[in-house]
Amino acid sequence: MASMNPKSTASIAGHPIHPMLIPFPIAFFIATLVCDLVFASNGNEAWVAATLWLLGAGLIMAALAALAGLADVMGDDRIRNLRDAWLHAGGNVVVVLIELYNWYLRYSSGPEAVVPIGLILSLISVAILAFTGWKGWEMVYRHHVGVADERPAGPG
Repeated sequence: MASMNPKSTASIAGHPIHPMLIPFPIAFFIATLVCDLVFASNGNEAWVAATLWLLGAGLIMAALAALAGLADVMGDDRIRNLRDAWLHAGGNVVVVLIELYNWYLRYSSGPEAVVPIGLILSLISVAILAFTGWKGWEMVYRHHVGVADERPAGPG
């Protein structure tokens, strides 16, 4: 029986790649906010150095997740027709642009770029991630994007 749900085009053994990758940029961007808060409270510049690496890794992983997500959107017109998919994707593009600028500011200006501008950018990004995560949840649990209709045969 063929799946009636929108299918994930980018998958490994039937498992969608996009949801495998998205925890990484989310964790890196949230960790950047945490490091910003710690730096703001104690002034230790090691926290600023950590944010450069966190933002860089987050941007790389976000690009990989975006490629898998784009493959899914382009691979099934039912996904392309979901308003939630476009809100999810558009919000995440905004996050990447904000965090790219955030990384550049820190790289070019050092610790003075963190408080208050870098901290505000990190806070805005995490707030947008909460929204885009909700929209991603909507796509999986409401629209069943990438959800298998039947369980594979085997033990268990």
